[in-house]
Amino acid sequence: MRHFLLTLSLLLSLFPDNEAFLRQQMTLYPKSHLLDIYKSCFQDYMGAEHLVSDREAVKAYLDEELSTTSLETLPEWYYEPCGTEGRYVRVSLRVIKENIITEDQLLDAFIRSANTKRPSVKSWKRRWNKMMRDIDRMSLDLPDYHVERQYIDSLLSVGRYAASHTSEYREAYQPHYRIVRRDIFEKELKPLIEKKANAQRP
Repeated sequence: MRHFLLTLSLLLSLFPDNEAFLRQQMTLYPKSHLLDIYKSCFQDYMGAEHLVSDREAVKAYLDEELSTTSLETLPEWYYEPCGTEGRYVRVSLRVIKENIITEDQLLDAFIRSANTKRPSVKSWKRRWNKMMRDIDRMSLDLPDYHVERQYIDSLLSVGRYAASHTSEYREAYQPHYRIVRRDIFEKELKPLIEKKANAQRP
């Protein structure tokens, strides 16, 4: 029940501005670097990092990740919004481990989400520049800020956008999840999580 209440409050909290999102990010994930903030934001705006053409390869990667994770190491949430606008949702592999959602259900939702038409990198760059102005104004004192900012700028300058979580973030928060488009999540996966939560109520 506590998993559901935590994630429900997160998902339903619409960030009225970038500053609210950044405060939430640094409260929940205080070891975040600029790259981790960037990843949350581009996932929300652009979706998954790659189109999926080989379902079996994606399934094999998910199988491997499931085999090397445990409930004890996974974060306690089932899902959370990616960024400021709630276009996409991170769905934790915990939902598979707890038999709430099957592997095939999450895999299918992820693949359809990944194959959604993306906005242009040019439009994403404009959106990110607005976020950067708020990050600078808030003086977040992020580790390796200037190096990571230069790296992000170099990606965007050649029309790329995808980046990985930092090692510090991965070690601290064990981020094992799949990105799902919010409308798919709301229709297909969220009811299964709610059913689990209702069954746990006294």
